[in-house]
This record gives sequence, C-alpha cells and structure tokens, in this order.
Amino acid sequence: MGAATPAATDPIVALRRDAPDTVAVWTALDDTRSGLIAARLELRRRVLAGSATRILVEQEAIADALAAMLEAMPEPALRAPGGEEDWNVAQAFAHTTAARRFLAAWAAMSARGAWPAQDPPRVRPGIPGAPDASRETLLNLLGKSRASMARSAALIAGHETERCPLEHPMIGRLRCGEWLMWTGVHDLMHLEQLRGIAASFVSTPRR
Repeated sequence: MGAATPAATDPIVALRRDAPDTVAVWTALDDTRSGLIAARLELRRRVLAGSATRILVEQEAIADALAAMLEAMPEPALRAPGGEEDWNVAQAFAHTTAARRFLAAWAAMSARGAWPAQDPPRVRPGIPGAPDASRETLLNLLGKSRASMARSAALIAGHETERCPLEHPMIGRLRCGEWLMWTGVHDLMHLEQLRGIAASFVSTPRR
C-alpha cells in the first residue's frame, strides 16, 4: 500500500468545521436558478457587519486545504486534465489563486470608495493559468493570494454590507463582504475538481 492520496479523504468534510459559513454557501449552490438564489440567501444571512475578520479566517482554512491538496499530488497529476473546461491542475490552481486575489481586491476597491467611473473591473470567468507552472510556482501564487486577501479584508472591514458594483455573470452583484466569502466558494468548486483528479492517480508516495 502506498501513502494516502488527497483523494482518500474529502477536505470539504474538515472545512465544515473550519469554514462553516463558506461551505454552507457552496452546499446550497448548484447550476439551477433556485440553487443560485439559495446561495445568495446564505451569503446574505452569513455576511454581517463586522464579519470580515471571521470570513478571512475561513478563507485561510480553505487556502490551507488547497495547499495540502497540491502538495500531496503526484507530479504527473499537475498536468492531468479535469478542471474547468478540462484545464489541467496547474491551469485550474493558478486560475483559483487569481480569483482569490482579484475578486476580494475589487470588493475592497468599492469599500474604500475608489471604484472607477471609467473602465471598471469586470469578472471574466474561464481564464486559465499557465499549463506548465511548477508546484513551487503554484504555491507561491497561493501565498500571494493570501497576502492580497488579508489586505482586502482589512479594507472591507466595516463595509461588509455595502453594495458593490462588481457583477459576476453567474451570481450577479453582491455586497462587499459577500464577495470576500464568495472567493472561498469559488475555491471550493476547484478544490472538489482537484480531489476528483487526484482520485484517478494510484496511491503512491510523491518523490
């Protein structure tokens, strides 16, 4: 028997304890209109004034899960397809870290009253990262996203329930603090994809 792969356990089970609000929103979400409405209702119920610090703690727990998943994957898995639009792991992981940085930063821009009147930020889903990024590069991108999100959370604090003009083609417009939590929901979508990819690899230690 080889060492356990990340597919052997479901990281989202552990995150029900460490990121309960974000997981609740993710659980409510599906591809139907009713699922989107349910997710928005969960966001509205769980993102309150003064909650930015608590939300950031949850997003850090999710980042830990992403890092653990990546570190445990065998090297060939980094080039394996199966992510969004059949991206490989490197593409999906880099995409996820970019979303963590930019969605929260744009919400922080709105929170501090710096939303531009001309050429405002727009969410553009479906942009993958580099297909050949190394494990070290991907973990570095995750670290940058952590630092960026911490700065954004500090700016969003006190403005969690304010409206944000940023619009997502799937979820629509959210409040500033809701965007901070939504970044974690997006993380969970890709964490689930990565777990599925890991499940296709033999349980052997990574060398």
